[in-house]
Amino acid sequence: MDPELEAFIPLFPRADLTDPVTERKNFADLAAAVPAPDVTGLDIEDRTVPADPDVPVRIYRPREAQGAVIWLHGGGFVMGDLETEHPWAARMADLSGTVVISVGYRLAPEHPYPAALDDAYAVLAWTAEQAAGLGIDPERIAVGGHSAGAGLAAALALRARDRQGPPVRYQLLNQPGLDDRQETWSQRHFTDTPWMNRDKVTASWRHYLGGTPATPDAAPARAADLSGLPAAYIATAELCPNRDEDITYALRLLQAGVSVELHQWPGTFHGSQAILSAEVSQRQIAELGAVLRRALAE
Repeated sequence: MDPELEAFIPLFPRADLTDPVTERKNFADLAAAVPAPDVTGLDIEDRTVPADPDVPVRIYRPREAQGAVIWLHGGGFVMGDLETEHPWAARMADLSGTVVISVGYRLAPEHPYPAALDDAYAVLAWTAEQAAGLGIDPERIAVGGHSAGAGLAAALALRARDRQGPPVRYQLLNQPGLDDRQETWSQRHFTDTPWMNRDKVTASWRHYLGGTPATPDAAPARAADLSGLPAAYIATAELCPNRDEDITYALRLLQAGVSVELHQWPGTFHGSQAILSAEVSQRQIAELGAVLRRALAE
C-alpha cells in the first residue's frame, strides 16, 4: 500500500452498512472533515428536476462551460447526498471546466432498485431537454461518478442506449460497483481491505436489490451486449473488491468496439482519494478532471 495512504487507515471508520441510518450520519461526518473546495470560479445553484417523485440536483457551473456531466455520488447505494458530494462535485467542475449536475437520488433500503436509476435517468432526460436554458450543448453530456454512483452511471449509459434516450457522450467511472455476484478474485479475497470489503459490498447489493433478482439494469456487468455504449474512462484501486469486475468490464467494452481508457492505481484502496494530502490522490483527482475536459471538448 502507498505509505502516505497507509498512515491514515486507523482514521477510517469501519462502516458495515447493517444500520444504514447510523452509517449515513458517519458518512456525512467523514465528508464534512474533507477540506472545503475552492468555489470562487463556480456558480452553484440548487434545482429540482420534475419527476415522480421530483429529484433534487445541485448544478456547478464554471464560467464559459458548455459540456455537462450527470454526476452520481458514492455511498454503497445507501449513503450520501448533495452535501456529502459537494467537495467532490465542486472539484470536478473546477478541474474539468464542465457543468456538473450532482444528483440527490433516492437511497436504499427505503428505496431499492430501480429508484436511484429512475432518478438519474430523469435528470439525464431533463438536462437534454433543458440544454438551451442551461447553456449546455446537448451533444456534450456525460455520465459519471464514484463507487456505487459510478455503477449507476454505467447503468444509466446502458438504459439511455436501450431506450434510445438522450445521447451520452462519455462515461467516467471511478471504482464502479458493477457486479452483484462477487465472483472475481478481488471480491473473494479482499475481505478486510480499508473502507470497502467483501461484507460491505454484500450488504450494499442486498440493500439496493431489495430481494429482487439482479438484472443488467441493476448490475451492468450482467449485460450481455456492451456495443453502442459511449466511450469510457474506468479507474480502479489495487486493493479494492471492485477491481477485477471493473477491469473485466473495461475489456468487454473494448471487445464490443467501445473506446476505453483504463487506469489501475497501484497502492490505493477504495475511496482513498479522499486523503487529499497523498500525492497519488492528487494525481487521481486531477486525472478525472483532465479526462472529462478532453472528453467533452469540441
